[in-house]
Amino acid sequence: MNTYSNSLFEWDSVKERINIQKHGIDFRTASNVFLDPIRIERFDWEHSQGEDRYITVGMVEKNLLVLNVVYTDRENTIRIISARKANKEEVRQYNEHSLL
Repeated sequence: MNTYSNSLFEWDSVKERINIQKHGIDFRTASNVFLDPIRIERFDWEHSQGEDRYITVGMVEKNLLVLNVVYTDRENTIRIISARKANKEEVRQYNEHSLL
């Protein structure tokens, strides 16, 4: 297993290739969602068996793309598990949240 790490973020490179094929989003782009000061974060109750998982929805690429990113926090390193374009409901929630 190859792992990318820059001390703030890490991910499995094989999983990233699969994610790119499935969703068209690379994990380096996905990591930019954490720069969005108004991103929405929540605990992923459904998929947190064995380790805590979180979901964040936020804007990347100069306000052109809203992403849904699933990750874990391992000793202050964010491990990205998956990333995709946010669906219509997630975009709506993000837009409502950004108006607060």
